[in-house]
Amino acid sequence: MKSSNIGGQAVLEGIMMKNRDKYAVAVRKPDKEIEVSVDEYKSVIPWKSVTKVPFIRGIFNFIDSMVLGMKTLMFSASFFEDEEGTPEVLTEEALAKREKRDKMIMNLTVAFSVVLAVGIFMVLPYFLSNILRKHIESRAVITILEGVIRVGIFLAYILLVSRMEDIQRTFMYHGAEHKCINCIEHGLTLNVENVRASSKQHKRCGTSFLFFVMIVSIIFCFFITTESQIMRVLLRIALFPLIAGVSYEIIKLAGNSDNVIVNLLSRPGLWVQNLTTKEPDDSMIEVAICAVEAVFDWKAYEAENFGREL
Repeated sequence: MKSSNIGGQAVLEGIMMKNRDKYAVAVRKPDKEIEVSVDEYKSVIPWKSVTKVPFIRGIFNFIDSMVLGMKTLMFSASFFEDEEGTPEVLTEEALAKREKRDKMIMNLTVAFSVVLAVGIFMVLPYFLSNILRKHIESRAVITILEGVIRVGIFLAYILLVSRMEDIQRTFMYHGAEHKCINCIEHGLTLNVENVRASSKQHKRCGTSFLFFVMIVSIIFCFFITTESQIMRVLLRIALFPLIAGVSYEIIKLAGNSDNVIVNLLSRPGLWVQNLTTKEPDDSMIEVAICAVEAVFDWKAYEAENFGREL
């Protein structure tokens, strides 16, 4: 199996698929028709060369994925906002103002999400584990406990949001996204039947990336030896970009390798994906196929990698 290097995410009643700088969003509208929008994504990072440097590129890819994810999520939501009332007719000037406002809201939301994630998953576990310092003298044990608490908070968060009805449908679309990519990367014709039979787990999934962030953070925290509590917190925050960069390289390696050790390291992340992916119905699979075909020539990929024309 060779990585196709396409990726994506589930949005509201739809899927976004990205291939290089091109991305497509396919949404099942309230009238049951599928709307497909194709566009080119321009990175928020102006320096192209930086985005190719190992261990650094992961930081910028993480930021880009959050920005693009928020943008495509807002696009998919717009179809269901229109359903609530008569669409508002706007002048070009009003449209420009709305786009500017939406962009500002999107950037603020992404920034707030990063700060919140660092606070909940990096800082909070430290303070919770710090309570046990009165009873445990070993710094190594405390660091491991901090990591266990971090993973526990992460799993509890996923379990909590998975109970929401809308999120359950999003997780079904997430499953359809993975199934499409697995279908292609295993050399099968991209149709509903083959996609349905494919796995809903994938080693390059964002869920696995986040799980690796939790694990890699435990290793990095072992090297924080300062006695100052303020410095311990600040160093954890400062290390987050590097932790994300290392985790990205692990995911990238996993997506391009079937090595036994790599597969073993990927297994915990695949287990966690059982919480974030659900089996989709055929209508969701159809949406996923539309998104893939809008940005990726899967027939050429399979002819090149599996030696047969389709």
